[in-house]
Amino acid sequence: MENRTGKAECEDAQLDFRAAASGDAPRLAVMNRQLILDEGHRNRMTLPELEERMREWLSCEYRATIFYLGDEAIGYALYRAEPDWIHLRQFHIQSAQRRHGYGTQALGWLKANPWKDASRIRTDVLIDNPVGIAFWRSVGFQDYCLTMELENGRRTAE
Repeated sequence: MENRTGKAECEDAQLDFRAAASGDAPRLAVMNRQLILDEGHRNRMTLPELEERMREWLSCEYRATIFYLGDEAIGYALYRAEPDWIHLRQFHIQSAQRRHGYGTQALGWLKANPWKDASRIRTDVLIDNPVGIAFWRSVGFQDYCLTMELENGRRTAE
């Protein structure tokens, strides 16, 4: 299931899909760093830290699929199977490739292939990321819960 590859048509361009391996951690870490910046996440991990975390995730509970346009990796999805749903932890399309339908196409391919037996897919979207919220709603996701937090006066080291 996880080592499937595939193709999907999108705006006259063909997307290819490949299951990621631990050797893809450097490439995924770079895209993860861009995702963190794009969505305004407060994660301050360095690129080497993101790479190590990605390598650990891929060696254990998570799977990733990389999306290609020709020879260029334009995005990825990082996910794990839960008993009743797929937890989509990260989903990224390179900024230059957005608004061409590639994210929608990639999600469709994932739903039809590695996630075909899942009854639900869940993802978290930062509340200050209106573009992300709009994307997820446009592909059929619905609001399910709101996580709230309170700063407790403690500061973490920067």
